[in-house]
Amino acid sequence: MHYKNLGSSNIRVSTFCLGSMTWGTQNTEKEGHEQIDYALDQGVNFIDTAEMYPVNPISAETTGRTEEIIGNWIAKNTRRSEIVLATKVAGAGSKARDGEDISPTAIQRALEGSLKRLNTDYIDLYQLHWPNRGSYHFRQNWKYDPTKQNRQVTQQHIYDVLQELDKHIKSGKIRTIGLSNESSWGTSEFLRIAKAENFPRVVSIQNEYSLLDRKFDLDLGELCHNENVGLLAFSPLAAGMLSGKYSNGEVPIGSRRSHVDNLGGRWTDSAFPALNAYLQAAKDFDLDSCQMALAFCYTRYFMNSVISSATSLAQLQNSIKSVDIKLAPEIQERIQEIYRQYPMPF
Repeated sequence: MHYKNLGSSNIRVSTFCLGSMTWGTQNTEKEGHEQIDYALDQGVNFIDTAEMYPVNPISAETTGRTEEIIGNWIAKNTRRSEIVLATKVAGAGSKARDGEDISPTAIQRALEGSLKRLNTDYIDLYQLHWPNRGSYHFRQNWKYDPTKQNRQVTQQHIYDVLQELDKHIKSGKIRTIGLSNESSWGTSEFLRIAKAENFPRVVSIQNEYSLLDRKFDLDLGELCHNENVGLLAFSPLAAGMLSGKYSNGEVPIGSRRSHVDNLGGRWTDSAFPALNAYLQAAKDFDLDSCQMALAFCYTRYFMNSVISSATSLAQLQNSIKSVDIKLAPEIQERIQEIYRQYPMPF
């Protein structure tokens, strides 16, 4: 296993991060615990979750169940100090806390709930799941509408949130903070206000990144490289598309597509030419397509850790092997050729 500092912090995290969003719907508690045990035995020390998990589907009845599963593992083990635990506070539109916006009050309520469910006294990385002003993620990258945003309101919100998080860091309930589904401007404002007010600095940003979704390569990549904010890439296999398991037209029982028909907007006609090209490249170079996709993510200069979820232990075992794969210059050149032909498949 390989390790890096989490952004500008001194917390060391494995470059493979164990995702947990399926625990409680697609996976049982027993399966989730087996995945944690296996991942730790392979050197993984980083686990990511969220108060609104599990997904597929998201429901008020299951919200918080994933944190409870992790908390039950913590309660019966003595290995809490071996893991870097990340969770997130959800915003409007979620099933958590009646879908309220992120605010100081919401953070206080959400944090106490997460600590209780996780059976822990502290969160290593506490993240804002998405910004209050909306996000161009979740298949919203085709437009930016400034009429729905207010600069002064956003800046005051960031100030209030950082001030609240600062209290919880000083009390020992949070070690570091991060963003998720954020933009370049939003990230830069968090950094600017934190510096001006001597508030805690965000150390990471959790955004989507894969061979099929490389929006992060440009402005966010430059910003995060220069400001030492690490990317925690989610959906590095494009919700399982890059595994090739859907290439024959079948939908495996228990797969994400069996729960979410269009895979969160990824299942489109425009995605398949690029997907097929990447799958063929893996075949031509005798590479497992999952491992190739994950190994590519590790090559990015802004990458801190790659979050990968699995619905079976066999999938997890296969994915973790990617940390030892070095992509030859020839396959990297092939990937770039495909990217130039299909720069934005989704």
